[in-house]
Amino acid sequence: MSARTTPTPDPAGAAAPLRAPSWAVPAAAGRRAAAGRVLLLAFGVAAAVDLVSLLAGWDPGHLVAKPLLMPLLVGYVLTRRAPRLLVAALLFGWGGDVALLFDAEAAFLVGMGSFALGHVCYLVLFGRRPADPRLAAGYAVALLGTIALLWGDLPADLRVPVAGYSLLLTAMAFRSSALGRAAGTGGALFLLSDTLIATGVAEWPQLPRPDFWIMSTYLAAQCLLARGALARGAGVR
Repeated sequence: MSARTTPTPDPAGAAAPLRAPSWAVPAAAGRRAAAGRVLLLAFGVAAAVDLVSLLAGWDPGHLVAKPLLMPLLVGYVLTRRAPRLLVAALLFGWGGDVALLFDAEAAFLVGMGSFALGHVCYLVLFGRRPADPRLAAGYAVALLGTIALLWGDLPADLRVPVAGYSLLLTAMAFRSSALGRAAGTGGALFLLSDTLIATGVAEWPQLPRPDFWIMSTYLAAQCLLARGALARGAGVR
């Protein structure tokens, strides 16, 4: 008897749609899982190369590894059937990563704008889920205090853009707790990472190897936000 699947007419006379054989579904899931493991490993290798390069002060390693990070993470979350808004947020993060490789004010503004669009994607992704109200006062104090302290030391033409971006970033960080502890921690780390960038722009004293701390907190933030979104199967696809 033939193993081919043939359309079966329904009572109305229309052909029923072809369905994949039962063995094909777990096979496809297995291939997707294997691809996900490879992409996650590649992301880990690229992250290690980037961070070690920053610690060693080896610029070529950073220039090669940094643009690979978010595309690899996007590839991984796609194997996990990620919501489209998570993919968009990570890709906007990639746009910001690439822009900030260039040491120019215009590139800084482009990068900040790309990250801002990523935060909008995250905010929509979080939906109407309630955030932890106990965090609201702390984030409000952090926002107002940071802007007040940095304002006078920022270049005059960057003060308003940085303040507007900080408001959006803080809203994202606060709302990220709606997806659970992992995503909430990711939002907080994203706020910390970008605050470290802002203190550098304001020419405040920096930790040794400041770019290492910026990138390590940023990468942890994006990973935790992605983990939270995947774990909750976050709403809009």
